Amino acid sequence: MDSKAIETRLFAAADAKYKEFHSRLVPGSRPIIGVRLPQLRALAKEILQQCDWRTYLQQAEGDYVEQTMLQALVLSKAPCKDFEEYLQWIAAFVPKIDSWAICDTFCAGLKTVRKHPTRVWDFLQPYLHSDKEYELRFAVVMLLDYYITADYLPQLYTHFNRIRHEGYYVKMAVAWTISVCFAKFPESTLNYLQKEAELDPETQQKALQKIVESLRITPEMKTIIQDMRCRKKGK
Repeated sequence: MDSKAIETRLFAAADAKYKEFHSRLVPGSRPIIGVRLPQLRALAKEILQQCDWRTYLQQAEGDYVEQTMLQALVLSKAPCKDFEEYLQWIAAFVPKIDSWAICDTFCAGLKTVRKHPTRVWDFLQPYLHSDKEYELRFAVVMLLDYYITADYLPQLYTHFNRIRHEGYYVKMAVAWTISVCFAKFPESTLNYLQKEAELDPETQQKALQKIVESLRITPEMKTIIQDMRCRKKGK
């Protein structure tokens, strides 16, 4: 299945209404064909069954959003036995991330990193210091997906305080991650927000808003956070 055949399959699966919806949801400079994610997952599975995944990734085109999303799906499921090689492929893909949708889908699929938490933590550090919006979002979403644990929580708080980036998708990723930290570790994260947080005002307000909106937070905790929101807004 070569690049031309894959492109033909993508256009055959296009849905005009979904294209219009997805274009509003995921703004960007590249055109969208309008293929739904389940269909992309099915095509990625076919590629992994019929093709050498390394050859596919080396030759894959990225003129359309779905082409890059397809690469993300193939790479996230690639049967690579050498984890250091696999990290090299991930590093080669990260610069192609140019939307929250590609970023978050890619990160969610990298479940094999759970077998190598220390190595992946080290791998993520340069991205956590990047000044590029989607490299930084990639790192933060990886923390969200794989590192909200008691062991890593203090280090997450340190990273949250250090991150300074004006990109909307970075701020939202940090806020989202803090809200999940709160859901899993409410006492610790409340202490962080009350005494240790050094977030920029927009990120802090987004984090507090997401906590209040969460269905996983108790009414009592929501009252405390809502009071914090009001005080912060009043400053």
